[in-house]
Amino acid sequence: MPPASLRRRLTGSSRRALLDAARAQFTEHGYRGTSLDAVVAAADLTKGALYHHFSGKQAVFEAVFAQVEADATQTVRDAVDGVEDPWEAALAGLRAFLVVVRQPAYQRVVMQEGPATLGHERFREQEERSSYALVREVVGRVLEVSGDDLDDAMRETFSRIIFGAVQAAGEDVSTAPDPAAAVRRVEAAIGFLLAGVRQLADQGVTLTDPCQPD
Repeated sequence: MPPASLRRRLTGSSRRALLDAARAQFTEHGYRGTSLDAVVAAADLTKGALYHHFSGKQAVFEAVFAQVEADATQTVRDAVDGVEDPWEAALAGLRAFLVVVRQPAYQRVVMQEGPATLGHERFREQEERSSYALVREVVGRVLEVSGDDLDDAMRETFSRIIFGAVQAAGEDVSTAPDPAAAVRRVEAAIGFLLAGVRQLADQGVTLTDPCQPD
């Protein structure tokens, strides 16, 4: 029997191989069009190896979904990190996201297959831990530099609105006949909105919480 450290490495490598194969299968064929037989064949492993890591096809999809979401979030975070100006960081994050939504794996696994396969609640839970968490962080930086003194509930509302707008923009880009033109339109529109908010902040106009007493 190989030592424990070797067994762990072998186990980890087989799981990665299964996820890589499943990611390719789900991207090309979707959830319904993908079989576990095709996944293990592409990974050059056995069904037994697959069931050692996953309880079934749904569990495999959930793991692939989480991987694609994590990769997308990291891409956006890499674009945002190191940009000191919060406004520029927000635009950098948007541009990175608009690149992500044109990637086949993200389009198919997250945008097309994710909601129906995972169900609304599970899909939202995954977003909460990844993409939405990053949007909330970026929005928080913008609100902080704007001088807005908002409670957590109002910051959450603001973040939800921005997140919804970014998602809608991503869907528009991913389905557009001319994605490059759609990207330019989205960048111009959101850039205009951010510029307006920034101008108000520079003039000393701050966002207030309507639920708080005067």
